[in-house]
Formats: sequence, C-alpha cells, structure tokens
Amino acid sequence: MTEATLTSTSASPTARQVWTRTRGIVLAVVILLAAAVAIAAIRSGAQHGRLDPRSADPYGSRATAELLGDRGVSTRVVTTLDEARAAADADTTLLVAAPDMLTDHQQAGLRAATKNSGGRTILIAPASPSLGTLAPGVTADPAISFRSTLSPSCDLPAARSAGSADTGGIRYSTSAPGADVCYPSDGLPTLLRIPAATGNGDTVVLGAPDILYNNRLDKQGNASLALQLLGSRPHLVWYLPSLSDTSATDAGKKTFLDLLPSGWLWGTLQLFIAAGLAALWRARRLGPLVPERLPVAIRASETVEGRSRLYRKANARDRAATALRSTTRTRLAPLIGVSPAQAHALEALLPALSARLDGDGQALHALLFGPPPSDDAALISLADQLDALEREVRRS
Repeated sequence: MTEATLTSTSASPTARQVWTRTRGIVLAVVILLAAAVAIAAIRSGAQHGRLDPRSADPYGSRATAELLGDRGVSTRVVTTLDEARAAADADTTLLVAAPDMLTDHQQAGLRAATKNSGGRTILIAPASPSLGTLAPGVTADPAISFRSTLSPSCDLPAARSAGSADTGGIRYSTSAPGADVCYPSDGLPTLLRIPAATGNGDTVVLGAPDILYNNRLDKQGNASLALQLLGSRPHLVWYLPSLSDTSATDAGKKTFLDLLPSGWLWGTLQLFIAAGLAALWRARRLGPLVPERLPVAIRASETVEGRSRLYRKANARDRAATALRSTTRTRLAPLIGVSPAQAHALEALLPALSARLDGDGQALHALLFGPPPSDDAALISLADQLDALEREVRRS
C-alpha cells in the first residue's frame, strides 16, 4: 500500500510532461534556425561574386571589366598581397576591393609598394581601420550619406565629365595638399583623389562601390565615372583580398577583442544590460509575508513525500532526523503533562516520559535527543522507533 501511494504521488515529471512543457521553446528555436539558414542562403545567393570582375551577378563587376577591355585596358584579378605588390607600377591601376579586410601588416606592405610607384591606387569604401595606413591624412566620418546619387561639385575632369553618380556612402575629410574633393554630401566628400608626394601617382578613395556593380552601371553617370577612374592606365589589377593569403595570418599587435567588429562588442554590452534589467525585474521583492489561500488542497502525504525526496537528494539525514524527533517531542509533551514550551527541554521531558513508561531514561535520551543516523537504514529505524514510542505513550 505504501509503495503504491508513493508511485501515484511521485513528483518527478514524466517524459510526456517534459515534452509538453518544452515543445514551445523547441519549436521557437527550430523556427529561428530555419529562418537564419534561409536568410543566409538568400543573401549568399544575392551577394555572390561581389565586386568580382569575373562575375555577371547583380553585385559583380564583369560589365565594367568588359567595357574597359573594349577601351584597351587589360584587367587581371589577384588575391594575394605579393601579387598586388608586384603589380604596382606607373602603367597600372591597382583597385583594392575590400581594404578593411587587410591586416595592419598587409596594409603597410601595400602602402610601401604603391606610394612611389607612379600608378593609381583605388580604395573601395575604406573605413577608419585602413585609412590611416593606405591613405594618410584621410579620415572617415561616422555618419554616412543618406543620399545615393550625388553631384560632382569639384574640378576633377573625370567627375565633371561623368556628372551625377551613385557615390553616396562613407563620407571623408582630408588634410592632404592638392586633393580633389568630389561628390559632397552635407559638406563632406564621398570621393577623393590624393596626388602622390612625388611622381604622377595618386590614390582615389571611393565612398561606395555602387558605380562598379553590374546592376548599377547603366544608372546616372556611373559607367563614365568608373571607366575614367579605372581606365587611366593601360593595365588594371583587381585585388580581391582572400583569407587563404598566407600574409593574412599576421594580425600584427591586435588582440582578439581588436579583431571583433565594434558592433559585436556593443551588442554584447547591450545583452548584459538587458540581462541585468531582467534580473532586477524578476528579483524577489523583500517585504512582510502575506498570507494567501492555496488555490488547491494538497494532501499531507504529498507534502511529506516531496520533503523527504528533497532530504534524500541532499543526503540531509541529520535534518530529517531532527525534524522527526522535534515533531515527536511536540506531540508527546501534552500527553505526559509537559507544557509545549518545555517540549524540547531535556530536563523536563525525559523525567515525565520515564515516569509514564517506567522505561530506561538512557534509551529514551538516545532516541529523542541522540546523534543523527549514519545511513538511510538507521534513519528508517529511527522513524519506526519514534512511531512505536508515540503509540506506546498513547496506550499507557
């Protein structure tokens, strides 16, 4: 009977109950993962071959390369720093498609090869990490242009000939002498041409890659501006930085945190702040206890079973024995004429109990005030003996 009762009142959740409680969370996680995979697949398909002169995709640049070829300009793609450095000379335009992907070591090596080469270096949408090395004297403004199509507003022949173009993106400022500042947005240019200190070379900083995309080349004056900027020399070397380049393994003096984009750092900080606010919101409020009626009646056997399971899980035999002895002394005291206030007083309870039972005071002392049991079997034996003692007192 006892075993059947324990089985029917077990507090351990079944597998079905666990699934019922967690299936909502599992379903939400599955939906989020599926959405992430779908978005990644869509974006990867749309951005395939980005700024690659061999790609005919919307964000590729094959149309630009073919138009340059019709004008007698050869286009060659390189993916390593050594190839890019070797190609730098007076007859070559070196286009760097992703300057911010280069490490400090790569940027320094590329700048050393191009600054006195006499050729043209074009940097596509460089930001603060690379400008200090590849285009000294140029800084990027934190606020980008909200307009895509801008007017030249400068004396650079290529810009004046092309007219309005989709250069709106990163805005720049420069202290370099003799620089051409074109296509301004709210007073700051989105295209710069900085002449070299010696020779006929120069560096062009372009705030957005739109004029090179296949799907934007026929808009505004994009084609004219792209052909004039990239076709000023008979050879065009298109540098697409690659992670497989062995020179990319040298991160310089950057730490792991330096290599993380600032967005991840700010996002992590926001998560910590949100977690702290959630903890404050859900934290237990300190204050006086408020009595509350239970919504359902709980059987005493379930309460006993639940507490015993907790004691067993924590191996708290001492606490269990103390609870059993304390409860027994509380129930015995009024039966033998001891006040409730003296129920746990050794000198008051034991003499009255010995007189009632004519028993051994030493045995009663060990039973009601003795040390905690050493194992589970001893604890069960103690419970049986206390139960027998109470029944004997009630019969006497």
